[in-house]
Amino acid sequence: MGKTLFDKIWDKHVVTTMENGPSQLYIDRMYCHEVTSPQAFDGLRRRGLKVFRPKQITCMPDHNIPTVNQEYPLQDPVSRNQLEALDRNAKEFGVDYYPIGHKLNGVTHVVGPENGLSLPGMTIVCGDSHTSTHGALGAIAFGIGTSEVEMVLATQCVFQSRPKTMRITVKNRLKPGVTAKDMALYIIAKMTTGGATGYFVEYAGEAVKNLSMEGRLTLCNLSIEMGARGGMIAPDETTFEYLKNRRFTPQGKAWDEAQACWETLNSDSDARFDKEIVFDAWDIEPRITYGTNPGMGIGINEAIPTLETIEESSRISFAKSLEYMGFQPGEKLIGKPVDYVFLGSCTNGRIEDFRAFAHWVKGRKKAANITAWLVPGSWLVAKQIQDEKLDKILEEAGFEIRQPGCSACLAMNDDKVPAGKYAVSTSNRNFEGRQGPGARTILAGPLVAAAAAVTGKITDPRELRVKS
Repeated sequence: MGKTLFDKIWDKHVVTTMENGPSQLYIDRMYCHEVTSPQAFDGLRRRGLKVFRPKQITCMPDHNIPTVNQEYPLQDPVSRNQLEALDRNAKEFGVDYYPIGHKLNGVTHVVGPENGLSLPGMTIVCGDSHTSTHGALGAIAFGIGTSEVEMVLATQCVFQSRPKTMRITVKNRLKPGVTAKDMALYIIAKMTTGGATGYFVEYAGEAVKNLSMEGRLTLCNLSIEMGARGGMIAPDETTFEYLKNRRFTPQGKAWDEAQACWETLNSDSDARFDKEIVFDAWDIEPRITYGTNPGMGIGINEAIPTLETIEESSRISFAKSLEYMGFQPGEKLIGKPVDYVFLGSCTNGRIEDFRAFAHWVKGRKKAANITAWLVPGSWLVAKQIQDEKLDKILEEAGFEIRQPGCSACLAMNDDKVPAGKYAVSTSNRNFEGRQGPGARTILAGPLVAAAAAVTGKITDPRELRVKS
């Protein structure tokens, strides 16, 4: 029987397997940020251990850093302590470190792929659930806990139970005005937030193959939101073109050899998955969420489900979610006024997202009622924005670009949405308080965010004619 893409990479990285137990899996790359690494480094220190393979560890702060006046020392004492700890740990243990202000700093899951630190065929971990992002390159990438971070620091291995495999095929092509984020939110709504629990998902089909690399990164980023252990896409010419001549990718003859190896990373024609699911891209419209988990989503012109259409066991939580959001069952959200728009995060903070946003707002003005936070995912993205003069388009429309960081994706820094305010956000989670205590988050893609930013309300971006 043939092997799946997941099987090929997993089997190559297994060191040992316990009888009826987990496997010891070798890890090619681990990323560390300031939130989940301090206790892990402290554990090494207590045990008198060194980092086993420091060149395979990459550290950078992203969650707690401000996106204006980004310099040491930080004003917030909690953030300052966490960044100082990461700085101290990285220097003491000799691992690669990109502090704030460094040209390679940014959101971990943006920096890794765009610099070629993450490559096809790798096993990649981080103390962050959205590590699944890197699977878009054809890698096994997943989040781990702090005790496992310590394990990888000490041994470059981690114990993991082998997940089941699922293939999600999206046939046909996405319609104009529909993005990878819309595809991801559609899949999560259909699968529910627990529908892929216990599985590692491979995405396939015409719609997936025709995504840009940035779109694939967005899709895999959101795999965790349907309970999956991770998501991945077989590498192809799109992958190779994206990676070629990146800072840390192989060069010259080494590149040719690497690409030849990567070209074998696909699921065999006779490979069997534990579960197969098929969706049609033509069924996908621009999406928004109405509740407090990413699975509570609808097409932008659809109505919120009515109570009787919800499974009885879920009705109490459904009603509680709508109460928090201030919405009613059966209500349409199109035309609903909003207060904030956030473009950024490891989901939609890449250059393609800024190109799309700028393309849609060009020749228009930011709505007066909107506070907009446009946050590049890295300093490289920020440079590309300037090089392509997207910053001029955005400034003329009344927007300003902030400095890189996780920003309003989560309430760990200064960019918090006030209680009761509505935010159209290109981030990945809309849990209660995720963007600030009492904040009401509506997840969407960059085009829906752009339309909201210039109209001041939830608007179908396809209704706005793009100005030349």
